[in-house]
Amino acid sequence: MTTRVRFAPSPTGYLHIGSARTALFNYLFAKHTGGKFLLRIEDTDLARSSEESTRSILDGLKWLELFHDEEIVFQSNNAPNHREIALKLLEEGKAYRDFTPKEERADKDVKAAIVERAREQKDMRDNPFRELSKEESDEKAKSGEPFAIRLKVAVSGKTSFEDAVYGLQERDYAETEDLVLLRSDGHPLYNLAVVCDDIEMQITHVIRGQDHLTNAHKQILIYEALGEPPPIFAHLPLILAPNKGKLSKRKHGEVVSMTTYRDAGFLAAAFRNFLVLLGWSAGEEQEIYSLAELTEKFSLDHIHKNNAVFNFDANDPRHWTDDKALWMNAEYIRTMPLEDLLPLVKAELKSTKLWRDEYEDDDKDWVENTIDLIRQRFFTLKDFSNQGRAFFSEDFDFDQAAIDKNLKKFPDLEIWLPELAGKFEAVEDFTHDNIEQVVKQFTEEKQTKLGVIMNGARALLTGLAVGPSMLAVFETLGKEKTIRRLRSQIAWNQQ
Repeated sequence: MTTRVRFAPSPTGYLHIGSARTALFNYLFAKHTGGKFLLRIEDTDLARSSEESTRSILDGLKWLELFHDEEIVFQSNNAPNHREIALKLLEEGKAYRDFTPKEERADKDVKAAIVERAREQKDMRDNPFRELSKEESDEKAKSGEPFAIRLKVAVSGKTSFEDAVYGLQERDYAETEDLVLLRSDGHPLYNLAVVCDDIEMQITHVIRGQDHLTNAHKQILIYEALGEPPPIFAHLPLILAPNKGKLSKRKHGEVVSMTTYRDAGFLAAAFRNFLVLLGWSAGEEQEIYSLAELTEKFSLDHIHKNNAVFNFDANDPRHWTDDKALWMNAEYIRTMPLEDLLPLVKAELKSTKLWRDEYEDDDKDWVENTIDLIRQRFFTLKDFSNQGRAFFSEDFDFDQAAIDKNLKKFPDLEIWLPELAGKFEAVEDFTHDNIEQVVKQFTEEKQTKLGVIMNGARALLTGLAVGPSMLAVFETLGKEKTIRRLRSQIAWNQQ
């Protein structure tokens, strides 16, 4: 039997980090088993669902390269089928009409009192319409009385299933109320819609968050009523905020949105890699995995039972997201094949108007060598247009801390660095070894430390306090730019 799994988000906001991980686990499991990864948009909450949210979800999945195998299913299109199935269960005596007035059903205090009384009596069947005869029920319906349709849950027995992550799960029928399948306005409820669609889509495995464990028991009751075998369930540990509370769109905002990471210069491959380790491991020390490796190694039995924590500090720009996500992104930027990185950097430089046509031909080798040089200390693609801006433009900012520490702390540099520029003018072959010889001789002549000259030059040439080897920076920027910037007074005049 071919494995068929689905990712089923509600389009009520952007693609959340927890939902993205659920999609990734479903995708990897499908590909590992040679199955199908399907996408269903659960847009039945008409008041909250939006096309904008649907587009955001699709954009997030596209960025992560989690491509679905068949046409997207929109749950709202299946509502007529859901209603038909609810009416079928009613006709078979497996469900009943509940004529409780809408006002009473909507009253939270009344509902809470009913549920509390039922739990005390260990009987969730406390509904006066449950045993109404078919004739009486039909008569009331014909007279125009509004009604909901509820599943008639057995009085004794239990639901039982083996969760692929959490093991045996059991729940007495007495702990489950008669589920509402259809509201009085004919609107199908979540559990009915999900079961109907999973049957229609021939879903074999339902992989979703641990907060759906309770729903699994309810849905199994619907499967049993329909005479259909339930799928294999695998519930995933939750992703928690730093305070161990639930990570949510409402509380935590854009830090949990996929598009935030795309727009912040994260690589999809790196973020996928980070996501998969939030609740899964291959049982080895390796942490960097290609998509092919993840597909080969992924299995449900390596999913953790403990919740994962997504660490971030909204008040600290340096730790605005999880440090491991930043570290992993930096590892990818530093180590991935240059030919794979180049188009990503090109897109970033184009978006900030730093890309030039000559980088495609005459300066092709220069731009490739430059990107390879400067990527070693970068964390995101944005760093190429921010920290790396001095390599592609004369319009770059100076970090005040770098100016204060590496220039103004040594006032002699205001005279020395222009003098160094004069020494460079005499160098015909402006290459690493020749540059090094000039700088060393100049340092000895001024009886200072090499670091004073190099760090001061770095501040003037790049605006930063740290970066690649300064000899490589001199050579990469070239003789003309190096001389011009060493003589520039812009940084010295900065307050």
